[in-house]
Amino acid sequence: MRWLAAAAALLLTGCGTLTTQDGGPSHPVDVADVPNPIPHYEPHSKLGNAPSYTVNGRTYHVLASARGYVRRGIASWYGTKFHGQHTSDGEIYNMYAMTAANKTLPLPTYVRVTNLRNGRNCIVRVNDRGPFMDNRLIDLSYAAAKKLDIVATGTGLVEVRAITPGEPAPPPTRLARTDAVPAPTAVTAPARLAAADPPPQPVGLYLQVGAFISRSNAEQLRRRLAQDDLPPVVIQEGRDNKHATLYRVRVGPIPSVAAADQLARKLSALGLGRPSVVVD
Repeated sequence: MRWLAAAAALLLTGCGTLTTQDGGPSHPVDVADVPNPIPHYEPHSKLGNAPSYTVNGRTYHVLASARGYVRRGIASWYGTKFHGQHTSDGEIYNMYAMTAANKTLPLPTYVRVTNLRNGRNCIVRVNDRGPFMDNRLIDLSYAAAKKLDIVATGTGLVEVRAITPGEPAPPPTRLARTDAVPAPTAVTAPARLAAADPPPQPVGLYLQVGAFISRSNAEQLRRRLAQDDLPPVVIQEGRDNKHATLYRVRVGPIPSVAAADQLARKLSALGLGRPSVVVD
């Protein structure tokens, strides 16, 4: 069993906290017939659900409920390094099962994950904590990553949408024209594009470095960043949770996750803290 020293009271996998190299199986594995888990009510596990915990100096707050949870971001995956070890809720990690790790969702939670580059989707059961690398949203099992076609690249841009057992499962995210034939919404639907689905629309990867209620403050930051050797810096007008106007300063679009990681380190070195990933 692996314990994170920073959270001795919590049983955590700490995806990405060990130094040995991770990877997939040494031989080709066909996961096409691995079924999606069927969401059903489960009580929150006794392990892994403390209200908050701290890893690598950062404190994370576990949500009381996953209802309405929808996030876009970067997915990674984990395999042989953790295969057969305990997950945060005390179960045994099986890289051939449809599971995942998340930093704040209650354990367990069922979610639909959609690859925003190719439209592939699957359902996973979140039973682990992580990933603890900056700007990662979810760590998928090898089987789930294989179904979404992100094993080779190591990461992918995804949407994560929680499923509430007993309620209709959220349909797969539509990435193209709205007159296409809808894909099946049953929770046991295979994780592949329907034959009638059109090619997905592209999504962009950005780093958000600030959000202001003052347009002039946002412009000041934009002008400061424009002096550095960076991708385009844009200001996007939006609303906060109280419907007040916010001016968000974002850098991008960025061509790859690796480039975003490198740029995030550069922005941090400029004294701008940890920029957040935006997939739009």
